Amino acid sequence: MKATEKVVPVTEQKDVDWDKYLAAYYEKPKSSLTWSGLDVKEVYTPEDLPLEKYNDIGDPGQYPFTRGIHRNMFRGRYWTRREVIGMGSPQDTHDRSKILVEEGGSGLNTIADIPYEMGLDADHPWAQNEVGLTGVCITNMYDMETMTADIPLDKVSWSLITASTVAVVTMAQYAAVAKKRGYDLKKLRGTVQNDPVHFRYCGFRPACPLDLSVKLGADVMEYCTKEMPLWYYTTVNLYDLREQGVTAPQEVAFGFLIARLYIDEMIRRGYKVDDFMQRFAFYVSCHIDIFEEVSKIRAARRIWAKLMKEHYGAQKASSQQFRFAVHTAGCSLVPQQPLNNIVRIAYQALAAVLGGVQSLHCTSYDEPVCLPTENGHTQALRTQQILAYETGVTNVSDPLGGSYYVENLTNKLEEEIYKIMAEVDKVGGMYEAIRTEWLDRVFEKEALTRQKEIDDLDKILVGVNMFTTEQETTTPLGVQRISKASVKRQIEMVKKLKKERNQALWKEKILALKAAAERRENVLPYMIEATEAGATTGEMMGAVRLAYGYPYDPIEIIEAPF
Repeated sequence: MKATEKVVPVTEQKDVDWDKYLAAYYEKPKSSLTWSGLDVKEVYTPEDLPLEKYNDIGDPGQYPFTRGIHRNMFRGRYWTRREVIGMGSPQDTHDRSKILVEEGGSGLNTIADIPYEMGLDADHPWAQNEVGLTGVCITNMYDMETMTADIPLDKVSWSLITASTVAVVTMAQYAAVAKKRGYDLKKLRGTVQNDPVHFRYCGFRPACPLDLSVKLGADVMEYCTKEMPLWYYTTVNLYDLREQGVTAPQEVAFGFLIARLYIDEMIRRGYKVDDFMQRFAFYVSCHIDIFEEVSKIRAARRIWAKLMKEHYGAQKASSQQFRFAVHTAGCSLVPQQPLNNIVRIAYQALAAVLGGVQSLHCTSYDEPVCLPTENGHTQALRTQQILAYETGVTNVSDPLGGSYYVENLTNKLEEEIYKIMAEVDKVGGMYEAIRTEWLDRVFEKEALTRQKEIDDLDKILVGVNMFTTEQETTTPLGVQRISKASVKRQIEMVKKLKKERNQALWKEKILALKAAAERRENVLPYMIEATEAGATTGEMMGAVRLAYGYPYDPIEIIEAPF
């Protein structure tokens, strides 16, 4: 043996429990239920496909789009491979974005931190210890310039994950930077999440009053329809609803009903669905039950197509299509035995691709511990690349279509989704369900149910309630740390901006924004001008909040500076 070789000690052998081995040999599933609790049969046959449902299956690319919105699906183009990035300062996030592009990512995807989603500037007393911890903080136009520096905005598809009422500010900041760099807004491609109604359930209720959420969400939709026709102006977030603990059919039903709030507001403003629905999209969760998730997506496409055509009178096929991105289920990941998360993520990504996803983010295995490390991010991207280039799942459109089981489960999920939507209608519709906190109570009940299933071993989580080992003390690929120096520098730059900007011009533009909000006009054009004059995220959101009778500061710590 060479002197440099490391001696690996032999693991101490333990006595084998042979009765336990025998029990494992003969073990069989304890439950035949899907993850959402739907009972399934042992065997499915042609008798499980009723004749009246055959027309609803159809072909890929044809109404009601059960089998996909394109006939050739991934033969025509792979899904966009986006990995969510958001950490530390705008410069930190910019650097990680470029690394993932170099590693083969095909779309940029940046997420905001807690202060930004709350509408707070980096120098806010409450925010300073939270800046950059869960995403990136864009306090002003110059932060957006830094994050997008030397990236050709006319060649990339950028997904801006700001879900709260602050999404309108995000679009103003992005548009202001693009205009400054000489781009034609009408030619830019990308997405903004812009679903403030749902975001009250993610811990951001003070920043997302219900009336203001619908109003500002529709402002973004209206502006992009007119000025940025290639931009996806909303991604209604079913994923975050699923993270509350709800079932697959509840995820779709509640998400669709929230989507209708924005559509109805656009119609109230005088638009027809065919005027604006071509850039309406969804963000969907893919959980661990592969067949249920594929069937959920297929049912969602069918329901959405019928809703658009039969209820809203959409004539264009592009107005009837359910376009969606997938985020693999973060709530399914656990810190115990973290490498198991790579397997979970791969199965969930497989379900997304089998379901016909348009854009995919694979969570990183280390997310229960920290923000994704560079190695964790790369591993998540590699998961997508293995799916795309090695597995053969891209060869055929809707490869599970025609399966007796999948078609039956699609029908069953469709029925369940309609039942839940009807239940919400009985309480007065989604606006009332949210206003009266009926939906809050559903979320609480479902979360308790999911936890009880784990506690009672009705749901097995490998490494958590079965097959446990001693708690790990390290994470295999390291832990992401946020640079305190870069965060401090960002805070100081915000303070400097507020002192050195043209105060007269800033005040003129911020008051013009407030007046427009008081007149109930679309505020986005005024926000672009205010952004260009040096207004910050907190100042612009504060002006709009005041116009609607809410405190300038959602935390109610600071007063308006104007």
